[in-house]
Amino acid sequence: MSNQAKAATAGDDEVEVVDSSDSEIQGHREISDAELRSITEALIFVADEPISAKAIAGVIKVDRDLVEGAITALVTKYDEGNGGLQLREIAGGWQIATRAEFHEQVRAYLKSKPSAKLSLASLETLAVIAYKQPVTVPEILEIRGVQSPSAIKTLLDKRLIVAKGRKETVGRPMMYGTSKEFLIQFGLKDLTELPSIEDFQDLAGGEA
Repeated sequence: MSNQAKAATAGDDEVEVVDSSDSEIQGHREISDAELRSITEALIFVADEPISAKAIAGVIKVDRDLVEGAITALVTKYDEGNGGLQLREIAGGWQIATRAEFHEQVRAYLKSKPSAKLSLASLETLAVIAYKQPVTVPEILEIRGVQSPSAIKTLLDKRLIVAKGRKETVGRPMMYGTSKEFLIQFGLKDLTELPSIEDFQDLAGGEA
């Protein structure tokens, strides 16, 4: 008996029953614009980090340009809805985020929650790396005026910075720069949107 059909006998008649295992859609699929937008929105919402149009297209099995069109429509929908959320491009992907005009209220709430904050030393080191990258430990020392080995380790452990190779100078010291995780934590599309000093201070949590 083939996988294409199964024969069932009823008296002298034969009834052909299609095997459902072969009815599954292979490759790209047909989908309505409304359904595509809904699925795209759901995937962006549940993703642990910003998700790209390419990744969404791979999950839904549709062309990437269709997903990009759905995302554009969703951005417009969120913007025209005047709600508290927006769809933002962050670190090469898309994420549902709070609107900038509600930043102060959201900041006040988050500061009231107990969480693992960066120490002032780690915060200052991160700021130097973010604005001066790629930068070496001796260069950080020159700017901050104090050693930063423990701060560097903390930032590496939290995946906020990554090694960027060695500088071609005496001793060939390691250079450091911010990571994709850094962009995600600060909600940035790229480094051209570096946060203000106030946003860095929020991460410090008031530690001395």
